[in-house]
Amino acid sequence: MLLKKLTLTQRLARAWLRLWGWRVEGRVPKMTRYVVVGAPHTSNWDFVWMLLAMLALGVRLNWVGKDELFLGPVGGLMKRLGGIPVNRRSHNNFVAQVAETIRHSEKLALVITPEGTRGRSPYWKTGFYYIALGAGVPIVLGFMDYRRQVVGLGPTLMPTGDIEADMKPIREFYAGMVGKFPRNQGEIKIRPRTP
Repeated sequence: MLLKKLTLTQRLARAWLRLWGWRVEGRVPKMTRYVVVGAPHTSNWDFVWMLLAMLALGVRLNWVGKDELFLGPVGGLMKRLGGIPVNRRSHNNFVAQVAETIRHSEKLALVITPEGTRGRSPYWKTGFYYIALGAGVPIVLGFMDYRRQVVGLGPTLMPTGDIEADMKPIREFYAGMVGKFPRNQGEIKIRPRTP
């Protein structure tokens, strides 16, 4: 079996990662549409490692950010880096809108950080799960493990609609992974449903 030759960009990104003591793991899924979990997420540095991993693996990942990040001269750069601005002040159905966008896209890999913030959160936000379920696309487990200094893409799973059961392999995959600021890293659990 022949291995795909790395592009110049991929080689440069891998060299930058090595220079900083990091390495990239995993393979780009063959599917053209999927949701990528970005975890653990405890620092703004996660964005840097994600971008380098994206370049090193040769995949274009999109991400959503506050629309304020896209203002002025930096806005164009943020969009070229895969950013999609969202208005968090508006109370619209974000999950349904993003699922619809993915469903109607020919190619879209969207990174969502279920911790939602770089600060400690008692629960994972479930938007990543319901976006994938609504769009009918798989979930790819992306990661940044600061203990091992590894960033990349892990296994893929198709959401079944039973979030409790589907969270089990997700918890198992991330067990032992450490964010840059472990004190900001919460447990991988979802908010209990209210009757």
